[in-house]
Amino acid sequence: MTARQTPARRLRCAVYTRKSTEEGLDMEFNSLDAQREACEAYIASQRAEGWACLRDRYDDGGFSGGTLDRPALKQLIADIEDGLVDVVVVYKIDRLSRALMDFSKLVEIFDRHGVTFVSVTQSFNTTTSMGRLTLNILLSFAQFEREVIGERIRDKVAASKKKGMWMGGFVPLGYDAIDRKLVINPAEAENVRTIFELFARSETTASVVRELDARGIRSKRGRPIDRGALYKLLHNRIYRGEITHKGAVYPGAHEAIISSELWDAAHAVLKGNTHARAGRTRAAAPALLRGLIFTQTGAAMTPHHTKRKGKRYCYYTSMDVIRGRPKADLRGPQRLPAAMVEEAVIAELRRRLHTPEVVARTARALRKERPDLDENTVVATLAQFDDMWAALIPAEQARVVQLLVARVTVGEGGMDIDLRHDGLGALTSLLTPETEDAA
Repeated sequence: MTARQTPARRLRCAVYTRKSTEEGLDMEFNSLDAQREACEAYIASQRAEGWACLRDRYDDGGFSGGTLDRPALKQLIADIEDGLVDVVVVYKIDRLSRALMDFSKLVEIFDRHGVTFVSVTQSFNTTTSMGRLTLNILLSFAQFEREVIGERIRDKVAASKKKGMWMGGFVPLGYDAIDRKLVINPAEAENVRTIFELFARSETTASVVRELDARGIRSKRGRPIDRGALYKLLHNRIYRGEITHKGAVYPGAHEAIISSELWDAAHAVLKGNTHARAGRTRAAAPALLRGLIFTQTGAAMTPHHTKRKGKRYCYYTSMDVIRGRPKADLRGPQRLPAAMVEEAVIAELRRRLHTPEVVARTARALRKERPDLDENTVVATLAQFDDMWAALIPAEQARVVQLLVARVTVGEGGMDIDLRHDGLGALTSLLTPETEDAA
């Protein structure tokens, strides 16, 4: 009779689960529970090899696999770096990541700390060359599948909008959504015409806002129409019976509320107001990056201006230069044209606000106050950022930048922008009322 062999050492197994949406997570037995149950059963089958499941849960519900910015994943990585994990177990590899580059970073972390990665439905071992090849092939197909699905959705939306179809989102004031089509609401449509007529013969935007408040004209959700919501409504081409997509305009399948003549009259006033307001505020325009921009050595860059032949030139200048620090000690740009660096920061903000991870984070921030919102609605809301930005006066633009940007660092290698993620909720509070009223 031979004695049963005992494993050389105990292997601590961490189960990681993920689900891209929050749908169904409130159920008694949800997708995360099903993944964990399968992983725990696999770990139990390896008990003879010394495998033991850790009690800590690493569950990311409502997080996309296209980014590593996930709280449970970050905690898992931290525990791995602290030497608390020997094996990472997932149901499928795409639960850990759907991006090949991100996954390679994770595998590099695993290798550095001697951690094995296991998928219970796709058998391979990352410690062998064949296992790595299999892993890369499977992950490449997962990423390919995600990209193809995204392309199909984008193509479907583009094709539908070319046919003039409304693709969902906030229902504009003046319409009701019936069978996924926009149908005129007579009472609200009359309010929309009144708004355009008042603006077309107004002298100031403030007077229109006051008049709308006095008449009791409210947004679709019963809120007072402020200046931002008013500009959004005036720019919404749905009221002309049109559908827009990525700058292109198509005849809509719905009925127009505003005639071409009334639209042109309101926009003639709108254009005049824009030029007049720009002339009044240009000299007093605030520096968008005041207190946010630094050199690579950590020195703050402060706004300065000079005048040549009556023209004003604005810059951001390093405090090292202002204090007379020796040039030999200076690194990277020390003086930058304000317009150039501000435009670069705004362009990067526009790009990031359309990335999946920012959309997902914004959706989570909104759901805390508005549980009825889904990710598609948030996508539609953030798509209005460019229009909102154009309607804001410089002081309001500076406020938005302060909400979203934590730090801008300029150096020899270019410019790095750190976002203030907690500002997303505040941004959506600015965007949502306007989008509800006019989208």
